[in-house]
Amino acid sequence: MADETVGVVGAGIVGLATAREIALRRPGTRVVVLEKEQAVAVHQTGHNSGVVHAGIYYAPGSLKADLCVRGVAMLREYCQERALPYEEIGKLVMAVREDELGRMENLYERAKNNHVPDLRKVSKDEIKEIEPNAGGIAALHSPRTAITDYKAIAREFARDIEDSGGEVRLGFPVTSITHVPGGIEVASGQERIKVDRLILCAGLQSDAVAKLAQDKQEPKIIPFRGEYMLLKPDRTHLVRGLVYPVPDPRYPFLGVHFTPRVDGSVEVGPNAVLALAREGYTLGRISPKDLLGIAAYPGTWRMAAQHWRTGVKEYRGALSAAAFMKDAGLYVPGVGVQDVVRGGAGVRAQALDRDGTLVDDFRIHAAGRITAVRNAPSPAATASMAIAEHIVQAVFAC
Repeated sequence: MADETVGVVGAGIVGLATAREIALRRPGTRVVVLEKEQAVAVHQTGHNSGVVHAGIYYAPGSLKADLCVRGVAMLREYCQERALPYEEIGKLVMAVREDELGRMENLYERAKNNHVPDLRKVSKDEIKEIEPNAGGIAALHSPRTAITDYKAIAREFARDIEDSGGEVRLGFPVTSITHVPGGIEVASGQERIKVDRLILCAGLQSDAVAKLAQDKQEPKIIPFRGEYMLLKPDRTHLVRGLVYPVPDPRYPFLGVHFTPRVDGSVEVGPNAVLALAREGYTLGRISPKDLLGIAAYPGTWRMAAQHWRTGVKEYRGALSAAAFMKDAGLYVPGVGVQDVVRGGAGVRAQALDRDGTLVDDFRIHAAGRITAVRNAPSPAATASMAIAEHIVQAVFAC
């Protein structure tokens, strides 16, 4: 359909990438992005670690695997064209115990199936050549893993949308979504916009916005806060590239790791603690409404019954810098609480099914004129341009 209007709810990197893809690939289509905040990339995108993931972790054939690998190539090219930061500093995924070697081998096979470029196994001695201060008994080395600035990319996407004749409307919290003859009416208080199609990319609010659109209740978003330490400026030389643990396959979180940033700082973290508000970036931020929603969902209690011991450990790290740094010291021995200061935090929109399963893969589905992105955690920023391509192909195939 030519000359139609498509609305996109959410001006994080996935929403902006999707709107940009429509604006560039569908001439004659008017695109309007609706964002409740007064700027783009305020939440998950703005608190992102900046890592461009190479595709090591994701199940072959999953959306995460396919779209991450495709997205890396697209993002690298875009950053080069726009002179945006993109530094291939490499990543070590390091085993520190014998019982992690089997998991590391499985990860290697998975990464090979995902065609991760130039990945290789390295010995204890080779680890020291790459990261002289690192510990570990063996590792996977991904030299093409990069870092970037996702907030800068999101702002550039927004400019592309506007340059293509689209609109990014800030300060527009969506309060209702109504099917009307010939389209969909999206309201923010008394202000209303009619669109022909609507794409929901609402991140931390994705289930709440989907509910406005009469979408199914599951999965529900459970917010997990990830807190970081920062290496003191005189200690950043201890880490050259990204240093990660071998992840626990039971969880979609990657564990505490060392992350150099494009500004020269080095983050240590994150942990993963249940936040008491969808936008709960601090321990003291509590939303009774959000907390009630978390507590009322059966999946929350089923998840807690399975993983409460891990939860207690993560909260201990949130309350004690020494406890937080205990695991980090396994990967860069000698680095401790004396070498860090408290850094920032982000909140991950973790989708949870009713049976207590932490949803791992991207989850995107369409119902008539509305397409909802219900789960888009890491590596969504890396894969954002490929996710956008995937959504647009699905939407306009209807």
